[in-house]
Amino acid sequence: MGVELKDIQEVADELKGQFTAFQEKNDKRVDALESEKGKLAGQVDTLNGKLDELEAYKKGLEDELANLKRPGGGSDSNKHVTEHKTAFGSFVRKGTEDGLRDLEMKALNVGTDADGGYAVPEELDRNIIELERDMSPMRQVCNVITIGTSDYKRLVNLGGAGSGWVGETSARPETDTPTLTQIVATMGEIYANPQATQTSLDDMFFDAEGWLSGEVAREFAEQESLAFLNGNGTNKPKGILANTLATTDDAARAFGTLQKIHSGTAGDFDGDDLLSVIYKLKKGYRTGAQWMFNGNVLHKIRTFKDGQGNYLWAPGLQAGEASALLGYGIAENEDMADVAADANSVMFGNFNRAYTIVDRMGTRVLRDPYTNKPNVGFYTTKRVGGMLTDSNAVKVLTLSV
Repeated sequence: MGVELKDIQEVADELKGQFTAFQEKNDKRVDALESEKGKLAGQVDTLNGKLDELEAYKKGLEDELANLKRPGGGSDSNKHVTEHKTAFGSFVRKGTEDGLRDLEMKALNVGTDADGGYAVPEELDRNIIELERDMSPMRQVCNVITIGTSDYKRLVNLGGAGSGWVGETSARPETDTPTLTQIVATMGEIYANPQATQTSLDDMFFDAEGWLSGEVAREFAEQESLAFLNGNGTNKPKGILANTLATTDDAARAFGTLQKIHSGTAGDFDGDDLLSVIYKLKKGYRTGAQWMFNGNVLHKIRTFKDGQGNYLWAPGLQAGEASALLGYGIAENEDMADVAADANSVMFGNFNRAYTIVDRMGTRVLRDPYTNKPNVGFYTTKRVGGMLTDSNAVKVLTLSV
């Protein structure tokens, strides 16, 4: 039986109840005598963990319902694409390569590399990227584009064009020329090498392509997400936090430098620091802005209150409603730093405008039945890159004086 809205609402109601219990225990912990604080702290941590579980369960049900409502794809009208998909399936299961190179060239609009394995069918390639998006918090919030060339460049306008007011018959003096700069995505080749037994591949009920796409997407997502956040740009994307950080405001910083806000306390922060981060971001960027931090930081933030005693974090209590912090959504990313001295533990901003992920079209597979017998290896590669596209669109909270 499929997921229904009432199932999601039941979980949301339980989430509300658990949040109420969490508030009560945390309030008691704050006001308790020292002798009671240890016991109550353990109860608060338990309820905090339960909130995590219910949030994840609610999100899973919502995703499942969305998938059930998604219309199924119709039959592919392109004969070459269909033949390519069938031939690639035979290649995965049996290693049969007859005619696969010709079919690949007819089905794709990009060149093929005779020494680089075979390109997966377009449908499977899209499925891998979609699975990566589901697993990677960076892909969920950043801008993602697909290219057919080996690199990607774009121009950004740094401003500088003059303007002014004139009368109807007044002279129009020449204005300054806007300053343009070219930015380039740092690209790298990512690989995975999942293994399957030939026996499982021979089983007609074994979904070989589904298995391959799932295994590859999982490996790619883990590596990519870390690179998009902290990658050094050497044979991999340059991550958003690998760019220079400075405390100077937007008007005074060079393009490509992110603004960091110091919490004022080494290894700690509070709700006022979060408000400072919000209002350091220009109003135009706040539409679509989100928080990003890891689960441990989220546990800490759930205990924060404002001056009136209201909790800053609020659970999503309706179907399709996400939890929010000070009115903004949360992208939980386990690659973000824990609470520690000088750590960049919290980011806030419009990540879609701040960072672009670049996928080169075409995932390639080399089938290896020899190296690890009786397993068959599928050495799978893809080029992917990333670049900072607007350094004013995101702010970083640094836990330092």
